[in-house]
Amino acid sequence: SCSTDEAHRNIKGVSTSDDTVELIKSLTLRFGKTPIVVKDSPGFASSRLGLALFLEASKMLEEGVASVKDIDMGAKLFYGHRMGPFETGDLVGLDARLNNLNAMYQATGDPKWRAPLLLKQLVISGYLGKKPGSKGGYYTYFGLEE
Repeated sequence: SCSTDEAHRNIKGVSTSDDTVELIKSLTLRFGKTPIVVKDSPGFASSRLGLALFLEASKMLEEGVASVKDIDMGAKLFYGHRMGPFETGDLVGLDARLNNLNAMYQATGDPKWRAPLLLKQLVISGYLGKKPGSKGGYYTYFGLEE
């Protein structure tokens, strides 16, 4: 399971009964969170959505469609996200983002999950996001203020 401020992701395994799912949903509601039930699958639902957004943002950056800062601002202004895909990547860690993408690619064999070259280069060069011992993340690499 995974929680945010408002939601709690409940992962239903193959042998999880419907009664167990209903019990977990009712407990989640008691804690004032919204239950979200997802099937046990590679990446789970929320991670896959975040990775898909990050991949499209990376493609836009590579194609010169917009800057890191403008892509992040667009995600916030147009879609109501609290953080843009590059801010989120810097927060969770670029090495973690790379590992998640590699795991999705290995699990599915689908080339859409291949990690962007820039992400690989950043991680190899020590840009791991906002974590101790890191040179920084996308914002540092591109000389942007956060």
